Amino acid sequence: MKKTALVTGASAGIGLELAKEFAAAGYNLVLVARSKDKLDKLAQEIQETSEVKVLIVAKDLLAQNACQEIYDDLESQGIKISCLVNNAGFANYGSFAKADIKKELASIQLNVVALTELTWLFMQDMLEHNQSEILNVASTAAFFSGPYMAVYYATKNYVLAFSEALSVELKDTGITISTLCPGPTYSDFQATAKMENSKLVKGKKMMTSAEVARIGYQGLKAKRAIVIPGLMNKIQVLAPRFLPRRLMKVILANMQKDDSNL
Repeated sequence: MKKTALVTGASAGIGLELAKEFAAAGYNLVLVARSKDKLDKLAQEIQETSEVKVLIVAKDLLAQNACQEIYDDLESQGIKISCLVNNAGFANYGSFAKADIKKELASIQLNVVALTELTWLFMQDMLEHNQSEILNVASTAAFFSGPYMAVYYATKNYVLAFSEALSVELKDTGITISTLCPGPTYSDFQATAKMENSKLVKGKKMMTSAEVARIGYQGLKAKRAIVIPGLMNKIQVLAPRFLPRRLMKVILANMQKDDSNL
């Protein structure tokens, strides 16, 4: 019997490529995102190249009761999730004082609240079965405080700390939980966050979403608690061990600042 992976934020970027990785490994898929058209296109592509079933769920995780509705719908269809991939998330770029507070709160709702609720909901079933998996997508931002993306960095701090704690709690349950922490990646993320002119990404060579997804999948299968794609990213996240926090904040502020709109 094939396992089933649920991937949120599956319509683009890392989520889309993770869906392909699981399909290639023979998992049936439940793909969640807001855009039905994009999900339909991905489902068709996957089904043309892999012998797996693909169920699309066009739902906005910011909507009230969305997570519970997804769980209840799958439960009513008898679909059990073997691997939960919490990938959906977004960032807002700029000075917090000038931010649209509704957008900042929405990012917390998606990056933190929805991820937490989905994890709890599907974990209840996973505890009854062996060899279940959870892959939470954070960021190298999880290791820092990030001026001009203060809320985003804080949400990814949460994802990493939450996942690390659960990895201990779940040690003897048969559930593997990994946190994928990519650095800047070629995707729609930068455009959505309106940070294309940030020194952090402008003119920089970045890993592709496909590369990050492949490493994330392999790390999950290797049961690694934290998966950091790329040697430079691995080195950079060690910086807080050697540099004062005050200096790290200054360095990051300089890297991320875009004088044209701050």
